[in-house]
Amino acid sequence: MIAIISPSKNLNENPNKITNDFTIPDFLDEANILVEKLRKYSPKQLQKLMSINPKLSELNIGRYLKWNRPFTLENADRAILMFSGEVFNGLQAKSLKESDLKFAQNNMRILSGLYGVLRPLDLMQAYRLEMGTDLSVKRRKNLYQFWGDKLTQNLNKEFESHEEKVLVNLASDEYFNAVNPQNLKAKIIKCQFKEERDGKLKFITIYGKKARGLMLRFIIENRIQNHEDLKAFDVEGYYFNPNYSTNDLWMFSR
Repeated sequence: MIAIISPSKNLNENPNKITNDFTIPDFLDEANILVEKLRKYSPKQLQKLMSINPKLSELNIGRYLKWNRPFTLENADRAILMFSGEVFNGLQAKSLKESDLKFAQNNMRILSGLYGVLRPLDLMQAYRLEMGTDLSVKRRKNLYQFWGDKLTQNLNKEFESHEEKVLVNLASDEYFNAVNPQNLKAKIIKCQFKEERDGKLKFITIYGKKARGLMLRFIIENRIQNHEDLKAFDVEGYYFNPNYSTNDLWMFSR
């Protein structure tokens, strides 16, 4: 079983050093191609491309100019520690044990517009590049076309060493759309998290994103490798709601 999540826009560029272990991303050659393309953008062009303000544009121009290989502990850090958005607030990676990180390394993947797929301990340098960005590269009009089936093939290779071939989708649609379900050699279960408001279930972005991180931590701490065990998730008031669940979409509400 492998759980996938989206990255975050917010980064912690001074993460805690809770382990000495690290790995190198599988798609650094592809990331280098994207960086070389982005380096050609002016601050105003990047601002328009990413729909960001001038300050963020200048920040990311600087990041791409500094981006360089090889990745080392001096110029990069582990992905699971650098991301700091709502999903990662739920995960609270900095409080995980080293044994937790080893389990996560085998059972968790972070989809990325720049790096394609990241393992938790993969080194990364700071960036901003959302998967939905219409960045044209080598006759590919956007990142979905640029990555093509590479992310799906990467996941399929990972599943070869897993007894249970189930992909737990905790990612946003923007990022999951970079995976080709028809070519994925695994069952897909999408987890949704909603709030009960006025007799109806509603997705509240800030809570829903955090809940994805809470579920991921639940998987890691409990060493879950059987997808049926996800139904035991009972954190911060969430519970498995069979009335709103299907075979492929599992609803957790509170």
